[in-house]
Amino acid sequence: MAQKSTIYKVELTVSDMDRHYYETHKLTVAKHPSETDERLMVRLLAFALNANEQLELTKGLSTDDEPDIWQKSLSDELELWVALGLPSEKIVRQSCGKADDVIIYAYGGKNAEVWWDKIQNSTTRFDNLRVFNFTDTDTRALAALASRSMKLQVNIQDGDLMVSADEDVVYLTPQVWK
Repeated sequence: MAQKSTIYKVELTVSDMDRHYYETHKLTVAKHPSETDERLMVRLLAFALNANEQLELTKGLSTDDEPDIWQKSLSDELELWVALGLPSEKIVRQSCGKADDVIIYAYGGKNAEVWWDKIQNSTTRFDNLRVFNFTDTDTRALAALASRSMKLQVNIQDGDLMVSADEDVVYLTPQVWK
């Protein structure tokens, strides 16, 4: 019998001084059976980094033709495609053709570095692509904050992030790869 997704209730308060965006989002997030706490928390962090009224979490791992997060215009055009992890060169190419802007949040330590070395040259032609990396240390610390019911506060200033849940605080600085 197939495992069901685990439901997480998240109150995500975003204070983004870089974009002057201050809002609280109440999210119901389905964690796929194969998804780790680390990936779930990176997904929430990616949401916070791009938060706005039209941003949506998608079905993610359970579908191949959707990103993890997207933003669509009122006329249903893809404005933003956000992918997590280490997508294949083909997926990167296809997503850059489908959306106005594409952001990849890579993580996975040495595997992420090998992935980027492999596809970096083929991404130079995509002006609508941005790639960031989170270190293993950062994503492991984020994973430790995960719980089924979370109140997360994400503060963003000068590209640095502070994520807090209760008394626990994680500081991150994403590496800009492209």
